[in-house]
Amino acid sequence: MKIIYDPKVDAAYIRLKEGRFQVITQRISEDVAINYAPDGSIVGIEILEAKKYLQKHKQPQVEIVNLRPVSIAK
Repeated sequence: MKIIYDPKVDAAYIRLKEGRFQVITQRISEDVAINYAPDGSIVGIEILEAKKYLQKHKQPQVEIVNLRPVSIAK
């Protein structure tokens, strides 16, 4: 998972799957959209006006809870 924040446009993207996908985008609201892969899995979530939704700091901060590291075989 990767979270990208662009302070110039105040937008955040939460990428849940790595790789290139043709996505289907579903708008949840004017500012929030979910991108789905062809198999229906969620690829990512786009948040416009991110400070309004995340936190009222200059840059949103992220707290990860209950996420255990996964070892990746190479």
